[in-house]
Amino acid sequence: MSEHGDGGLDADLRVPACERCPALVESRSRIVDGVGPTDADLLFVGEGPGATEDEEGEPFVGRSGDVLDEALRDAGLARADVRITNCVRCRPPDNRDPTSEELGNCRGHLEGEIERLDPELIVTLGKVPSEHLLDRSVGITAESGDVADARLAGESRRVLLSVHPAATLYDRSQRDGFFETIARAAELSGVGERGENGGDGQSRLGEF
Repeated sequence: MSEHGDGGLDADLRVPACERCPALVESRSRIVDGVGPTDADLLFVGEGPGATEDEEGEPFVGRSGDVLDEALRDAGLARADVRITNCVRCRPPDNRDPTSEELGNCRGHLEGEIERLDPELIVTLGKVPSEHLLDRSVGITAESGDVADARLAGESRRVLLSVHPAATLYDRSQRDGFFETIARAAELSGVGERGENGGDGQSRLGEF
């Protein structure tokens, strides 16, 4: 995926080696970097890699990735139009939440990615990234779809809160709201109007 956008410069955003978090070093099989154009206007931020992500080396693959991809298609987008990354780049053992220390250790990598992209909009996928970027407690189900301002990488940036796509697998009632939030992300960032794959909005006509 990293060949999209300005391609070769994606190496600047890769973390070739890191030993800061002993538990994550032991748990991971690889470091999972962000994927997508390095000049993307829309950045999705998840919590951290799960088992499938750790195995394949890409964020949001597996069942939750399928839901995200479907929501992007409904919004007239493709995965290649957006950047997808995580708060921590190594899989926590037993898929537990990353600790505050682990989040802090990886914060510089995330802020560097945000600074480099300078996206129009950041979408947090789930409670952990929402609380990490906004630096406050978040009731993610109630606040999903809300836009907040956060000071990130030295600037005030728009952050759209969203439930994690996996939530739609456990609770089907969350599905419509998640799809609406992703459609709103496409609108707010302007990406849906000029997506690389000609996203002209036709694919979302059936949504409304």
